Amino acid sequence: MNRGSLKTNVAAEGGEEIQKLKAGDFVSLLFFLFQVFVISFSGVMAPGPVTATAIAMGARSRYAGTLIALGHAIIEFPVIILIIMGMDKLLKSTTTQAVIGLAGGVFLLIMAIQMLANLKTTDNPQAKYTKSKPVLAGIILSASNPYFLLWWATVGLTLATSAKQLGIWAFVLFVIVHWLCDCVWLQALSLASFKGSSLLGPRSQRVILLICSVALLGFGLFFIYKALNTN
Repeated sequence: MNRGSLKTNVAAEGGEEIQKLKAGDFVSLLFFLFQVFVISFSGVMAPGPVTATAIAMGARSRYAGTLIALGHAIIEFPVIILIIMGMDKLLKSTTTQAVIGLAGGVFLLIMAIQMLANLKTTDNPQAKYTKSKPVLAGIILSASNPYFLLWWATVGLTLATSAKQLGIWAFVLFVIVHWLCDCVWLQALSLASFKGSSLLGPRSQRVILLICSVALLGFGLFFIYKALNTN
């Protein structure tokens, strides 16, 4: 075999290896993104303060869920960068969780009390409450939720590390897919609430707001209880 043929064979074999590697990476990426989708959707579908707020604000604002998800992202994206840089230990700290939980619990109690106070007005009870800014609500509810931060310091850290190992584009897609899960679910909740409120009378709307208020009140008390009993 001459030298030219040898070079051609080596180049051909090298090209095949690169193609196999790329195909393998693509399959790994798809499987990873599927994991991200399942885990993220399972997390966002769990009832919580953000869920109750999306329903309450969605009664008067068709796109409240998307705006809440945008506020959520304003907090979430920097958190992802921080945990990649090694800040997960701080987020796991019992002191950090206690402080955040206490602040978050107080905020949720204030929010619930305001909603309950609006029930006593003779005007549409949803109108006053839903003048609040959904983006701001997303920011505050995310920043004041210790379980959100703990999730990113544990489950989220594992996913982010895996994404980083697959490459920069995998990391970007991971962030996008995760946020889209939040956005789609919250928007679905707010849209369902908006459609429902247009068919329901004031009395039914008051019932919906009452349920959301009680839910936020319960979450607020639970956050405070957990914060005060953190060892």
